[in-house]
Amino acid sequence: MTGPPNETWPAIFLDRDGTLMRDVDYCGDPGKVEVFQEAAAALRRLKERGYKLIIITNQSGIGRGYFTENDYRAVEQEFLRQLGAGLIDASYYCPDVPGKNSVQRKPAPGMVLEAQRDHRLDLTRSWFIGDKASDIECGRNAGARTILVRTGYGAGEPNCGADWIARDLAHAAEIILKER
Repeated sequence: MTGPPNETWPAIFLDRDGTLMRDVDYCGDPGKVEVFQEAAAALRRLKERGYKLIIITNQSGIGRGYFTENDYRAVEQEFLRQLGAGLIDASYYCPDVPGKNSVQRKPAPGMVLEAQRDHRLDLTRSWFIGDKASDIECGRNAGARTILVRTGYGAGEPNCGADWIARDLAHAAEIILKER
């Protein structure tokens, strides 16, 4: 997607663990990656409609010393292999631990704003999909519409102010395409 220098793109910001793949607390092992069955097809539908797909993920396991940045990269590589080539436009992660003063760690919008600058994104036409209240708050803090998915932690998350609630990523994609 290229265009004039002042053209902007809508994006779908996606939490990774619990939204796109099974959440295994502090995943530093590529052998534990299990992408949800519906993820690739749902993302393909969104990509075909012109959305940039950007992962926004807290990875405090790095900051806690549970795994290294190289371990994170290996997990990310396996995640992308299972998902399939050409779907994800960029991935941003924050290694900060909870309680640390951080402008990057969700619910702060730092990673979203960085992606906005890097990819010329229009946040008013964008969405944030996640399975935790911190994902929803991050999306709201960035000015995007939000969808809480009932996968991962979302299965037990109370209504946390999301604009929509979806069963899974496929349902979230349906909502976005209908609302568009």
